[in-house]
Amino acid sequence: MVLKNKRYLLYIAQNYSYAMLRPLQTAILRRGDEVCWFLDGSEVDPSFLKPTEQRLLSIDDVRRWKPDAVMVPGNVVPSFIPGIKVGIFHGFNAGKVNRRGREDHFEIRNCFDLYCCQGPATTLPFIRLAEKFGTFKVAETGWPTLDPLYKNDLEQPYNIEGDNRPVVLFCSTFSRSLSCASVVFEKVKALAEQGDWRWLVQFHPKMKKEIVDKYKELNSSNLTFVETDNVLPLLKAADVMLCDTSSILIMFLLQGKPVVTFNNKSQSSHLVNVTQLEGIRPALERALTRPPELMKDIEQYCEYIHPFRDGLSSERVLDSVEGLIESGTKDLKPKPANLLRHLKMRKRLGYWRFG
Repeated sequence: MVLKNKRYLLYIAQNYSYAMLRPLQTAILRRGDEVCWFLDGSEVDPSFLKPTEQRLLSIDDVRRWKPDAVMVPGNVVPSFIPGIKVGIFHGFNAGKVNRRGREDHFEIRNCFDLYCCQGPATTLPFIRLAEKFGTFKVAETGWPTLDPLYKNDLEQPYNIEGDNRPVVLFCSTFSRSLSCASVVFEKVKALAEQGDWRWLVQFHPKMKKEIVDKYKELNSSNLTFVETDNVLPLLKAADVMLCDTSSILIMFLLQGKPVVTFNNKSQSSHLVNVTQLEGIRPALERALTRPPELMKDIEQYCEYIHPFRDGLSSERVLDSVEGLIESGTKDLKPKPANLLRHLKMRKRLGYWRFG
């Protein structure tokens, strides 16, 4: 029997999702299977596609192509397109609570047949949810986004030959109630002017333009504001991070590098948290020495969050998806209709055919 090539649809709605799913695309093509992209909404820029990458322009195109699986680094995906729906996640659980008072990372929106989890911290809660709802399966695979980080094959555009100063990466979430970008601006400016460290600054794409513009004005030989769809080279280039609650800090920790947070509410021993502006410099100085107790706490945390360090998470995801494609989803309970959510998706996508 000749097995046909499997077809994978990469379904994205944000520019940062390109870099998140490209390791999966590489693994799919390496297996001899087919892959196409579908871009949902106005916040994702088609110019970020590479000339060799294939895009489907409409839901009709997707339905004609008939993907076997749809890989989604987001929260929702239409039920009216073919294929197993696979939740890949667009980040780690940062403990953010939604308007219903629940952790958003574990909110079940009845869109997915399979969740590919990053490590015990996400796998165990999703297994409990799978037992409760019965509408999806769970696999612990690691996060494909990080594969290039562990394979050490990243380009290093942020290294400067001859500049051996420690590099501080400052990242901040866009949420007004959680972001420290405005609060620490003058302190970051002053520290950059001192020139002891080289600063890289990168924000969430939804950060307010006026805040972005303020930091862009700080560009100098001591500070570089970076706009990119791929944060991995930034993470690799820095020695220490300054952050608030953004989940990107978890990605940084997973390199075994320390993070200083400003007004982080978690009280976690794997973070160096400060609540006063005057504490930022001493905290960064301490973190750069990599104290043994801190590094031990970071290692224990990483084992719980993402124990996979082999750069093969994409392969584990594909193995899990292929297994579900072969076995089918008949043993899963039917998902709730979610009529309002899917009507909203139809309106956004301009698709009104039924059946």
